[in-house]
Amino acid sequence: MAFSITPLIIWFYKKNNWLDDPKKQKHPKVIHQYPVPRGGGIAVFLAITITCLWFLPLDKHLIGILIGALILVLVGVWDDLKDINPYLRLALGFLAAGVVVASGIGIPYVSNPLQSGGVINLSQPQIPIYWLGKWRTIWFWSDLIALIWIVGTMNFVNWSKGLDGQLPGIVAVAGIIIGLLSLRFRDDITQWPVILMAIILAGAYLGFLPWNFYPQKIMPGYGGGSLAGYFLAVLAILSGAKLATSILVLGIPMIDAVYSVIRRVLAGRSPVWGDRGHLHHKLMQLGWGKRRVAIFYWLVSLILGLMALKLTSEQKFYTLILLGLIIGGVLVWLNTATYYLKRSGRDKA
Repeated sequence: MAFSITPLIIWFYKKNNWLDDPKKQKHPKVIHQYPVPRGGGIAVFLAITITCLWFLPLDKHLIGILIGALILVLVGVWDDLKDINPYLRLALGFLAAGVVVASGIGIPYVSNPLQSGGVINLSQPQIPIYWLGKWRTIWFWSDLIALIWIVGTMNFVNWSKGLDGQLPGIVAVAGIIIGLLSLRFRDDITQWPVILMAIILAGAYLGFLPWNFYPQKIMPGYGGGSLAGYFLAVLAILSGAKLATSILVLGIPMIDAVYSVIRRVLAGRSPVWGDRGHLHHKLMQLGWGKRRVAIFYWLVSLILGLMALKLTSEQKFYTLILLGLIIGGVLVWLNTATYYLKRSGRDKA
């Protein structure tokens, strides 16, 4: 469905001249060479929402998920037109995640990576409150961790939309992996909506991919990027708190994002303001083309996802540590290499 809707969004944005023109942009992260609409989030949202309403039961959880997604796509359209402050986007992201948590989606436990078969209980303390004529319960740690997880994943995945086709392929792979993971528990009737939603998510971004792949005709924009991380984070919770699996399949975007935050803070800059220090930027500075970088991200995500289906929680934990060290080392090397390449270029000039 996203494949059919996207051309309409492209036409509408072009008709209204809502284009991201690199000649008018002074932001250092901008690397496209011609005006492109940024409304990809609308196409993805419509495809996911219509398909979910058609195939899934409309319960309080689905209502909360779709309302949160609507908030993000509206923020995305606003950002497409006005380039709003990233701190405001972050605050509105917490609002979207808060709707999901308020609908009853939380993380009551996580697997203990240091103990085989062990879990860390997050269901206590529980705080009763009287709200809208009913007594309700806030599971403090469960809800707080869910809120942080959703917002963090939403933003970290969004940062991996820097070039043509990069994001949709990653999301499609991650959605398929979560669907396959949930399929293992198909005897549990509560997992069928998760399987269907994972398939719907993967299908929506695969439908968007041909229009976003190099040379792109539309970009995901903040709406498309944040929706990707949002749905993946929610699916990870609904599939049984499979956070480690999601982190592993999203290993490169996640570790690159953490590295970028640390790098910016150490440099005395805001952690949320974009730059050209991400892994995909560094690979392009070494001479890689946009197609090559995008396919590299897809393949690594696929390999890590297939590994995640086979590894135990303890093995995933140590794999993540090893992956973090490897990617961190590569990023440090790439930063050093590109620095000396620029320096040698200036010396020759």
